[in-house]
Amino acid sequence: MHLCHLKHIFRSLATLLLLCFLSVVIAIISAVVASAQTPEETAQQQQTGRRPTVVAPPERSPSLVARPSEFGCSGQIEAAPVSTGLEIVGAEQEQEQRVFAEGDYLFIGGGAQKCWRAGQELSVVSPRGQFRSSVSAKGGPLGIFTQEVGRVRIVELRGEVAVALVNQSCDSILLGDLLRTVPQRVVGPRRPEASLERFASPTARPTGRIVLARDAREMISKDQVVFIDLGAEDNVKAGDYLTIYRPTGAGNITRFRDEEISSNAKRDFESERFRGGKFSNQSQRVENTQGGTFSDTVDTPKIRSRRPAMPRKVVGEVVILSVQARTATAVITRVAQEVHTGDFVEMQ
Repeated sequence: MHLCHLKHIFRSLATLLLLCFLSVVIAIISAVVASAQTPEETAQQQQTGRRPTVVAPPERSPSLVARPSEFGCSGQIEAAPVSTGLEIVGAEQEQEQRVFAEGDYLFIGGGAQKCWRAGQELSVVSPRGQFRSSVSAKGGPLGIFTQEVGRVRIVELRGEVAVALVNQSCDSILLGDLLRTVPQRVVGPRRPEASLERFASPTARPTGRIVLARDAREMISKDQVVFIDLGAEDNVKAGDYLTIYRPTGAGNITRFRDEEISSNAKRDFESERFRGGKFSNQSQRVENTQGGTFSDTVDTPKIRSRRPAMPRKVVGEVVILSVQARTATAVITRVAQEVHTGDFVEMQ
């Protein structure tokens, strides 16, 4: 074989071996780089050549019908307050404070000291006295209104007193306020949101009234605490939902005696500046259309006196937080318009 041909063959074999070697090196480098990539980089590379993967967000736990600031500071109208003999007898900064709140140290006295223990949590309450309501159909007092003003945690025992730290304040805490064990309230999840049926028919179930709102509010809205005159004697239970309603045309905070600009169409009802004539925009419908322009007009009182029974007006919804003998504490979950004390409630 010619020497030139042999040189050409050797050169081709060398080139082929070099290419094989380079291929092996490139494969090794690619493997090393891939192993060093972050999951995000790998995901980006995968998305360039594949359809994107949809990742669903984690499922949220259902929200509760009331927050701690509502069910922990709700209060109640109870038949008789539970007395433990414990009261606030002093405070660390009493030389310059008369009211106390979260973060203050208080001194507790009375009761049986052997029952105290460090870490124990107590509810601070302030009984306000017998409660009666002029809007309730129930006769006599509904109970004793007991306001929950905060919670404390005992941090240490010192002789005949216990030192407690205020870890939640709902209102002003004063010397002389009473303490008792924290009530166990079961607060369920909020049910799925649905449109409020504004003109729902009665259910023939027990009805009552909103007799009081926390903090003495008169106009009440969503997430605020109210007290109703339905209780254990009416088979009301914690977690029950009730509809808030009022009769059509009654019960608003602002009242209008008469909304018509002019009460009749006798004479001179047109404006003083722009004389629109006898059919001015201030004229009203006459009762007898054949009797002339100055006959008696139709007004609101006449329409109301002869109309049929009207549907009631649903203004909101409440859920029961706790139940006493004659009353219950509830929180408003939905509103369609303003709610106020005196509105009716009906079990759903």
